[in-house]
Amino acid sequence: MSGAPSIRDMFFEECEELLEALVEGLAGLEASGPDAAESLDTVNAVFRAVHSIKGGAGAFGLDALVDFAHTFETVLDKVRSGSLTADADLMRLFHRSGDQLANLVEAARDDVPANAEAAGAVLSELQKYLGDEDAEEDFVFEAMGLDLGESASVLTPDTFEISFVPKRALYENGHEPLLLFDALAELGTLEVTADTTGIPAFDGFDPTDAYLGWTLRLTTTESETLLHEIFEFVEALCTLDITKSSAAAPAPEPPGLIDLPDLGGLPDLTELPDTSALPDPDPIAAEAPAASAGKTHEKEVRGPKPTLRVDLDRVDRLINTVGELIINQAMISQRIEELDLPSVAHVTNELEAYKLLARDIQEGVMAIRAQPVKPLFQRMSRIVREASDATGKTARIVTQGDSTEVDKTVIERLADPMTHMVRNAVDHGLEAPDARIAAGKDPCGTIRLSAAHRSGSVFIEISDDGAGLNRERILATAIAKNLVPADAELTESEIDNLLFLPGFSTANAVSNLSGRGVGMDVVKNAVQALGGRVSISSQTGKGSTFSIVLPLTLAVLDGFVISVADQTMVIPIASILETVRPQARDLHRIGIDDQVISIRGNYVPVVDVAANLGIRRSGPAPCGILLLVATDPRGMSALRVDAIHDQRQVVIKSLESNYGRIPGVSAATILGDGKIALILDPEELVNLNMGAQPSAGLPPPVQKELRHVDGT
Repeated sequence: MSGAPSIRDMFFEECEELLEALVEGLAGLEASGPDAAESLDTVNAVFRAVHSIKGGAGAFGLDALVDFAHTFETVLDKVRSGSLTADADLMRLFHRSGDQLANLVEAARDDVPANAEAAGAVLSELQKYLGDEDAEEDFVFEAMGLDLGESASVLTPDTFEISFVPKRALYENGHEPLLLFDALAELGTLEVTADTTGIPAFDGFDPTDAYLGWTLRLTTTESETLLHEIFEFVEALCTLDITKSSAAAPAPEPPGLIDLPDLGGLPDLTELPDTSALPDPDPIAAEAPAASAGKTHEKEVRGPKPTLRVDLDRVDRLINTVGELIINQAMISQRIEELDLPSVAHVTNELEAYKLLARDIQEGVMAIRAQPVKPLFQRMSRIVREASDATGKTARIVTQGDSTEVDKTVIERLADPMTHMVRNAVDHGLEAPDARIAAGKDPCGTIRLSAAHRSGSVFIEISDDGAGLNRERILATAIAKNLVPADAELTESEIDNLLFLPGFSTANAVSNLSGRGVGMDVVKNAVQALGGRVSISSQTGKGSTFSIVLPLTLAVLDGFVISVADQTMVIPIASILETVRPQARDLHRIGIDDQVISIRGNYVPVVDVAANLGIRRSGPAPCGILLLVATDPRGMSALRVDAIHDQRQVVIKSLESNYGRIPGVSAATILGDGKIALILDPEELVNLNMGAQPSAGLPPPVQKELRHVDGT
């Protein structure tokens, strides 16, 4: 069992969250513009993220990280104070600074030397926005004295009006307003006035709620930034407003004690009066304050949600245990069915309750691993910037559906394929700025990332508004590399899919981004390893879209238990649009062995699952049952199976790690009778059927593999 994480590990985990907030804040500032009303709040959020990283790094002696973060936050502070305007050039520098800050955090976490040259280049650009005074301050940052003599008297004090209204959550989290006031009093002269108007009548008073608010007047020579730092850890737990007073400020006086106002109007809660002789209160009059207090409580319960950091290995063990629980439930169900008990037996009802409970546990455990794709999309924004700089193009990224939740393992293993596809979109998809202007387009290209849940799967799309695929060039390159015959007649979708062939590349020269022949085939293999599929659609002059379809989880799925030539298999329900029991008159023969079925006026190709898996039947193929599936780019197809036995939830077991890859099969599972059943991949079955031509070669038979897997 792994030990608890160290404080240093916790710091770097918090850095990941702070860097995500930094990227989100910069994107929001860029989208809203520097003149928007919410821009100041966004800049404050970005500043707090950088400042928090700096503070934690200082505690661990990470000097390079501290120095960079200090310069970064100093420039941000100038934007907060209005000395600088976050124009397009400064925003690009902020994005680069955020990337470099992430690099420094990663280097410190892995205890490896950081790229000092890259950090120095960004640091020098940041320092250009700082005046001589700021540069001198940086130089003597560690050697600043604490001389409070005559030199301090030349500083002009400012007066700040502070409105501070705590929420209930502030007290629940253990914060004490008096400590905050003491910290303010050390900065100058502080006047405190309490607002007691929010205190309800005695019978509606809740001692655990927050009713008091304070107005504070502070005269100090310190900056407003330092005041925000004092309230940094309670800003989400209170209503806070700090404004600089326009009136002339009095001369500063030595710090003293806080002079709290007389609260004589409040009842003395230590000496409660005898209420036995008092008349009964009016129920209507008493109900109103209580209801008001309830509404206040309902509105003011805010603040960060409690979270618990758990080692991922523990979650994985829990998921595996839940998977075995589901298998055990299926086995018990099988044994009870074999007993042929009456349908009214109590054990049947209890077993159904057991089944529902196991499913609830499984869904709850899977929800623990579910994470939004937002961090992945934020990482892609950095890839777009780097690819744009490398190619001399300008591009922006637009995201949609970044709150869509996916299994954490899927997100981690999808990072590399998406990085390659985003780079390709910038390098190959987008035109140069001059070419875009000539085509009547915005010189800045757009890379769009979207995610959504549909039909029990996760759909992720990477699209660009470039020139689209050059199919003539793709086909010519494939012919030149002997990937297809010279006389091949291919449809547009078939030409597009040539991009997924191993070693295919249309780049004229090797660069940092492309040209080495390691391309979309790696992407396709990575997506298929996750149980998903990838497809392309493109329009000349309008751009291209790469679509990735993935399962919600890699642990369990809902499927039909079917028979294929005396073999028991499972097919995912999410892939099935409709089931059809065909009539002989609806089936039409095409060529020698192929068939189509007429469904509502449309002809759909029939795919014999047994034939495409290489399984021999003892007799002629039955009409069976057809499962209509929609595949991309083949469209609708009908999979012929012999029978459908049951619908159940099955636990996914990897074949590639335990045995090997079988064409048309994505994984395996254990049924209630203890036997192994293969989980079919409808997409690949359709592709096998379309590729079963003499020129392409028949799909390899898997009868031998099936016998090895199921042990028969």
